[in-house]
Amino acid sequence: MNFEITFKTKWSDFDPNRHMRHTAYNDYAAEVRVRFFQEHGLSINEFAKLNIGPILFKEETSFYKEIHIGENITVKMELEGVSKNIERWRFKHHIFNEAGKLSAEIKVYGAWIDLENRKLTSPPQKFVTIFDGLPKSENFQEILLKKKI
Repeated sequence: MNFEITFKTKWSDFDPNRHMRHTAYNDYAAEVRVRFFQEHGLSINEFAKLNIGPILFKEETSFYKEIHIGENITVKMELEGVSKNIERWRFKHHIFNEAGKLSAEIKVYGAWIDLENRKLTSPPQKFVTIFDGLPKSENFQEILLKKKI
């Protein structure tokens, strides 16, 4: 089971070649992550109250099929990896064109930052429950953290 959202694309998503701009794919993947967290009680306001926010270390996009102007798209998200206390995470997104063909795959690797101290942090316990409910990819793996010496 995946978390998925279907979007109507916008004129501004497209380039002069009449296919979706490369950065628009990543924008839709980010929107799916934000909506997932909102639906599970972690709105932008809640993040602000908790003084925590997500940051990305790496974003990798692979393109397979064009998405043309006027097409609707579906973005599916799943958890590909997470550390024991949810300090680090890796999401995989699949973006499908209107015909249901896989158009792109986006992988993001990130963590949580304390917005006041500007340092990486562990999230509150309620994040563990939210992440436990996320759909897992078939190659899901625990992310092992390096021990500080």
